[in-house]
Amino acid sequence: MIRSEVTDGIAVLTLDHPEKRNALSRAMLAELLRALEFVASDDTIRAVVLRANGPVFSAGHDLREVSGNDTRANTALFALCTDVMETIRKLPQPVIAEVHALATAAGCQLVASCDLVVASENASFATPGVKIGLFCTTPGVAVARAVSTKKAMEMLLTGRAISARDAEAAGLVNRVVPPDQLHEEAMKLAREIIAASADTLALGKRAFYEQLPLDRPAAYALAQKVMVDNAERPDAQEGMSAFLEKRPPKWRR
Repeated sequence: MIRSEVTDGIAVLTLDHPEKRNALSRAMLAELLRALEFVASDDTIRAVVLRANGPVFSAGHDLREVSGNDTRANTALFALCTDVMETIRKLPQPVIAEVHALATAAGCQLVASCDLVVASENASFATPGVKIGLFCTTPGVAVARAVSTKKAMEMLLTGRAISARDAEAAGLVNRVVPPDQLHEEAMKLAREIIAASADTLALGKRAFYEQLPLDRPAAYALAQKVMVDNAERPDAQEGMSAFLEKRPPKWRR
């Protein structure tokens, strides 16, 4: 259900179960988690582009796996979904969602969990669980950290889909492009990012998410320690020397 390929240090992971609208079933989530864990273990992979095949990016959970289940089964399912989302956040490599169509419920959660989002003009985003009596509480965790509280509540309370342009204005999407330019734009962004040191990217991504929930003094205290550590690392020393000597840097990787 997940197609994986690596090109020039960029792993492209494709949700490929279009007949089920790329629903995040147990099997799909488990396969995606394995793919992400492989990425985390491979030093040659510098960035990830997450995309999908078919008419829908992802329809969220497979409701046939949720309806009628006991507490134990549903606890395991939602825990697995959280593991996938948190693995994306903790991955040392930046993750770019490439969204061509509707991303709904846990599919919207998956998009919001990525570091950056490039969307087609045809894409849309929704957390419509309220319409079927199953509030999108776990998707709301990721969405509320990507958009304002008011916008997140509007999406969660109404279940109404928002367009790619509205998602961009709300902060869920970084850029919106014509459909025929989507993959090219996502790969271009990935290539731009991996021009930097992999060590610096990993350190910076981790620190960014660690400081977000902290109050300002605590965030600065953490950031200062990271800056000191960063400044002493070989790639930072090389980068500063290269800048001062007006030459391209040579990263360790």
